[in-house]
Amino acid sequence: MTREQPKQQPPPVQRLRIRYAKRGRLRFTSHRDVSRAVERALFRARIPMAYSSGFNPHPRISYAGAAPTGSASEAEYLEIALAAQVDPAWVHAEVDAALPEGLDVVEVVPSSGGALADRLEASVWRIVLDEPAPEQLPEALTALLATEEVMVERMTKKGLRRFDAREAILAARVGEPLEERPGCAILEVVLRHGSPSVRPDDVLAALREASGSGVRAAVQQRLVQGPLDLAGGTVGDPLVPDRDAAGG
Repeated sequence: MTREQPKQQPPPVQRLRIRYAKRGRLRFTSHRDVSRAVERALFRARIPMAYSSGFNPHPRISYAGAAPTGSASEAEYLEIALAAQVDPAWVHAEVDAALPEGLDVVEVVPSSGGALADRLEASVWRIVLDEPAPEQLPEALTALLATEEVMVERMTKKGLRRFDAREAILAARVGEPLEERPGCAILEVVLRHGSPSVRPDDVLAALREASGSGVRAAVQQRLVQGPLDLAGGTVGDPLVPDRDAAGG
């Protein structure tokens, strides 16, 4: 007996790109749990999602450049495909209200096309350090930046990987003290995305290796994620083309 073919779903009518933040205790939430929370929020908010075809249709949600578990972020991105045309401002308000506190919608814009992941070339991270003391960080950082290659190890899904963490560090500096953590050193670093992706923990491992200092992080927070401007050494906003298209 031939199995009946599943019904084909109609193509999406609209695609929206969402920037959201992962704050507070929610920084310890895994990407899998974040995706479950987002899917539940979209359902509760009655967003008219488009679904995939096949025997097990699922809502069309795609994520790009998710921060590692344990890291806070102000620049997480996802795209949703919709079965009806809606106001992005309405989606912003409804989904934000349906998400748990600590997962916060920052912006919703219509997609102008192309792959959002291709625009996420680098990230700016702020790392709050318990050690070393603020007056010791500049010397340790100078030692790291003066080193051309620093090999570190990390366990990945494919097993233990050894790679050069220094190559991904495009810029690094000692940041201004934070009012809420006055006794902590602040490291701000720009990381180029790659494979494997160099994470803040890898930067700290490289800092220990290059300087011989004990380095321990209290909080890791991604501030920006987007296209890389090598000439200016900055990381841009990946949603600019979408806003420009919507405004034009």
